[in-house]
Amino acid sequence: MEEAINEIVTELETHNNETPLSESALLALQKILDYTIDKDDPIEFETLSDELSSKSLSLSSSLLRPLTVAIDSGGPHLSLLASKVYLSVLLTPNSHVLSLFNPMAFHPLLRTIRRSFKNHQSGPPSGNVVRKKRGGGGKSKNKGKSVELGDDERETPREFDVRVLFPVIERLQLVVGLIHLDRFPDCLKALVQTVVEIPVIALESCGNSLHYNKLCHLCSEILCELLKSEHGDKMVTAAEVLKSLSSLILMSKSQARTFGLLFVVNKLAVMAKDSDEIRKAMVNFPKYLVGKAPERAELRALAVESILEIVKALEDRDRVDFADYVVKMTLGKPQLRLLAVDLILNLIMSLDDPLGGCLETGYEDSWGFRCLQALLQRCSDSTAGVRARAFTNLAQLVGFLSGKGENKTVLMKVMGFGEDGGINDVLRKRCVDEKAAVRKSALVLISKLTGLQGEGGGFDDTLLKIMGVACSDQLVSIRKAAISALSETFRKFHDDKVTKEWLHSVPCLITDNETSIQEECENLFLELVLDRISQVGSNLKVDQNGVLGLLKEVCNGEVSPWVKKICNNLGKKKKLKPRVVISLQNIIKNSESTWLADSKPVENWVAPPGAWFLLSEVSGFLLKSVDWEFLYHHWQLLDQHESSNDPVDEEVVGTESNSFDWAGDRVFLLQTISNVSVELPPEPAADLAHNLLKRIEDFNMHSMEVNAHVKALRTLCKRKAKDPEEADALVIKWVHQLLSKASKTLENYMTKYSKVNTDSSLFTPLSGSRKGNRSSTTMSRLLNQAVSAVYTIGSLVTVCPSADLKAIVPVLHNIITSESSISDPKLKKVSGVSVSIKQTAPSLYNQAWLAMGKICLADDKLAKRYIPLFVQEMEKSDSAAVRNNIVVTMTDFCVRYTALVDCYIPNITKCLRDPCELVRRQTFTLLSRLLQRDYVKWRGVLFLRFLLSLVDESEKIRQLADYLFGNILKVKAPLLAYNSFVEAIFVLNDCNAHTGQSNSGSSRKETLLFSIRGNDEKSRSQRMHIYVSLLKQMAPEHLLATFAKVCAEILASASDGMLKIEDVTCQSVLQDAFQILSCKEIRIPTNKGQSMETSEMEEEPAAENAARGRVITQVVKKGLIQNTIPIFIELKRLLESKNSPLTGSLMECLRILLKDYKNEIDEMLVADKQLQKELIYDIQKYESLKAKSTAAEAVGKGVNVNTVNAGSRVSSAMAGALAEVTAKSVLRDVNQGAGTPSLSAMNVPKLKSSTGGGLKSKARSAAVLESLRRRQSFELDDES
Repeated sequence: MEEAINEIVTELETHNNETPLSESALLALQKILDYTIDKDDPIEFETLSDELSSKSLSLSSSLLRPLTVAIDSGGPHLSLLASKVYLSVLLTPNSHVLSLFNPMAFHPLLRTIRRSFKNHQSGPPSGNVVRKKRGGGGKSKNKGKSVELGDDERETPREFDVRVLFPVIERLQLVVGLIHLDRFPDCLKALVQTVVEIPVIALESCGNSLHYNKLCHLCSEILCELLKSEHGDKMVTAAEVLKSLSSLILMSKSQARTFGLLFVVNKLAVMAKDSDEIRKAMVNFPKYLVGKAPERAELRALAVESILEIVKALEDRDRVDFADYVVKMTLGKPQLRLLAVDLILNLIMSLDDPLGGCLETGYEDSWGFRCLQALLQRCSDSTAGVRARAFTNLAQLVGFLSGKGENKTVLMKVMGFGEDGGINDVLRKRCVDEKAAVRKSALVLISKLTGLQGEGGGFDDTLLKIMGVACSDQLVSIRKAAISALSETFRKFHDDKVTKEWLHSVPCLITDNETSIQEECENLFLELVLDRISQVGSNLKVDQNGVLGLLKEVCNGEVSPWVKKICNNLGKKKKLKPRVVISLQNIIKNSESTWLADSKPVENWVAPPGAWFLLSEVSGFLLKSVDWEFLYHHWQLLDQHESSNDPVDEEVVGTESNSFDWAGDRVFLLQTISNVSVELPPEPAADLAHNLLKRIEDFNMHSMEVNAHVKALRTLCKRKAKDPEEADALVIKWVHQLLSKASKTLENYMTKYSKVNTDSSLFTPLSGSRKGNRSSTTMSRLLNQAVSAVYTIGSLVTVCPSADLKAIVPVLHNIITSESSISDPKLKKVSGVSVSIKQTAPSLYNQAWLAMGKICLADDKLAKRYIPLFVQEMEKSDSAAVRNNIVVTMTDFCVRYTALVDCYIPNITKCLRDPCELVRRQTFTLLSRLLQRDYVKWRGVLFLRFLLSLVDESEKIRQLADYLFGNILKVKAPLLAYNSFVEAIFVLNDCNAHTGQSNSGSSRKETLLFSIRGNDEKSRSQRMHIYVSLLKQMAPEHLLATFAKVCAEILASASDGMLKIEDVTCQSVLQDAFQILSCKEIRIPTNKGQSMETSEMEEEPAAENAARGRVITQVVKKGLIQNTIPIFIELKRLLESKNSPLTGSLMECLRILLKDYKNEIDEMLVADKQLQKELIYDIQKYESLKAKSTAAEAVGKGVNVNTVNAGSRVSSAMAGALAEVTAKSVLRDVNQGAGTPSLSAMNVPKLKSSTGGGLKSKARSAAVLESLRRRQSFELDDES
């Protein structure tokens, strides 16, 4: 020890205070200090002190300064060694801590600890490297040395070992226990920041988790020591510690974040229970984290998780306070609102009993109830991102809370089922929100609410329809969410309304463009329809009401086409199971046995609707599962019920009768037999074929049965024949046999028809005698046979196009031309028909056109002759059935003879405005299919005529039109809306100014038919709906171009005189143009808050593209406005000169442009301040006049000023108008001699007297009123 003491004393005698101690001196001093601390014997350290005193050196002055320099200026190893020595000096027994502790040494010590972690990979810099920053010549000197040194002489970098820091940090912990840092607030703050920073910077240097855990433990102990009262105010210290820890807690997942979170939850929370000061800081810490929470979604989620862990460590009262704070956050800025809805979700799901804490006073006083109310309010937030997140979180909470029965009542109360402004109203609005994320999250909430809605009896039928409409949304994600929500509802409820909506919305998506949706549609149909039928059918004791309703809706005409396609796809994929067929057979058998058990006649029994239909669709893929005995029994049963005994009038299609139901069952039974005909035994198959042929020859079946019989007969011939040639020969043989008999039947009727009409008097009814009655019955029977024969002819032509029809075509020609033959004497003589069949036998007339269409499809030469006749009849016929059938026929012609029919497409489009909804819908659907398959092109008037379907009276047609324009055309023809937009404005207003030509008589009718002419509110709103629908399909660049085209082709034309302002249609065009330029759909959406509106995490390339697009857009907008404003100014002067009523519309549009494009307009008008002032003055004057008119209208209706939610300008105008009305009323009373009412009866403000004399004031008021009564009458401005 003496050598070490001598070495230290010797160096300190000759040492300069500006240079650090040598490493050998530091090691010697550390040796003495270690001995002193370990042995708790200060003799050696006192000896050193005495030696220094003998040399006139003090320990505090001579040793402290070199140590500080060594800590601050030495290399990592030397600084760390000096730091350890300094801390050891402070820990030496009997040392003067207050004189030895110096902030000038403590701050470098903390910096050394931080630097040791940061420089753990780099070699220790030498002393002169540090000095080169301080001295001028150090750089070149050091550079020369590094060049001259060899590889063996260079100092190799030392690998950093974190364990060398443990003694330093341990001694630092002990020193903190000795020194009261309340006198050194800067040291306290620096120490807190250093200790908190150590877990972060030690992540990379600590490869061993044990070493890292030890470091974190030491840091935790130091922070706990600092929170003692010896170091100052606990609340201030705790606040500093928590503030420093916030950066750790809000960082991404790491060990450092875990350390910070565990320290707060496990250490500080425990200390807060014993210290009110620390508790206050702890309570405020979650609120502080709320303000520091990052915006990125991932980090924000971690922040919410951290805040929740801290809140869980608080006491109950503090949790409630924080929950109330979160409720207030929902009224703050968008970022706070978004964070609040996430916090509400986690608070309710993590904390105990959120809704039952106030059962004595009611759940309305619980914090969870207030949070749920706030979350429900955020579902209508102005920011789309907040709305979407609120719906998503509310859906999770509904699923979480509805698991407990006592919470359902609270949820029902919060949601407000069946109440005005409740959740149903919110969902009804948000399911059609403009933002896709909101629509999707709203649908998710609906799927979660189904249980509550059903139990509460408040299930909203409108929500079902909204979910159904959402299944046809433009976005794939929305369609998937709607399918999921509606299917979840269908799983839980077997209500007829739910079943109907699901079957009308989901199966049709089997034709969706997205493959995943098609597969989901198939899987859901398999699960929710077929599996459900299988389960019920296999257990007949189970209540079948739900399944019977399901089967009935499956065979609906709007659902059955999609069911057929789904069953076909499932069958091809071999997903259909035999138990489906067995169950359907059991359902039919059970229905029959139940009917017979009640002793009811079997001829009145009808199988459950839809059972035979579904069996016919699935039986083709499950041949061996169908029981032939079952089919044969029901065929015999259905065949015994002769439809001829109870003829059904073809005109009464909608009436439900037993005969009609049995005919439908026979059709599906025949289809089932055709499907399994391969498995039929030979003899029953032959008997069946003979029976089918015999029934067809009788021509007494319902038209819906004819096709089934013909197809079944053809199938039996083809499958039971030895080879294809034999099968074709058999088919041709019985086809010609049937055609011959049909021809005879038709000729027989026509002969009888001509004879009856020739012999009978036009003025004497046939039923006037017994003979007339008998003749009428005979003609009715012959008519039914003729109708069936004509329909059979069409079916036979479809089966065998090569059949000989020479004898039939002339007869059909006479029927379809009977009306024109009567009007023309020459044709009447040739045809021999004296009375129009169209009037006397409309069913035959209709079927004749249908059969002729099928014949023309098989014969192209005949088609060329008869297509003009079809077009003529389609336009002139007063029968909706004939028009509908001809539209179907013409679309078939368009596929088969495209070139022939192309010129008649405008004629077909007239049916889009047909009086009958069925014809309009059929025309729209068929033409849409032709357009998708490119048989028809979007050119000419076709697109413009399709636009009117967007505002059709029928809701179904409007939905189809929205889907066509929003989904199909947007992808197939994205430029169509842009190219035809301006022309659509002129056409819809029936204005010819853009063409410069006047329409002829016939074309005038067409233009009126396909225009929405008029300036009334309904016409304007319909036109505006069409414009908005087109604008929604355009890309941003097309919106800008459309803006320019409307200005150039409409507004500029009006200002140049090409568009006559005096014309009514031109005025409508101008007004529509102003409304279009003012609407929000034509404006390019800004990117403010884009992270909340769409994706919260945006990739860098997408962000760069968006920024580039914004720059381009700004440039284009600037140029656009510079070209537009002069047009507006010129048009404004023209309208004002002619006192046009359009001036108000122009000013309103200009006001919106000045608001939306303020920066661009300011830049354009910077050189013309006078013009800028004139525009601003005109806008202000217009707004003032508008406010006065609005106020006068409101006052005239008796609206209270206080209840009107209007701007300050309107409110002021209303107050002025009300005052004027009041003044005029008082003056009228004075002129008429009416007495002024007493002050108590007048609604006037009460004023305090300045003198306080109540009696004197009353006397003065009475005197004033008396003087007013004696005054002469006044002359009013508006009275004579």
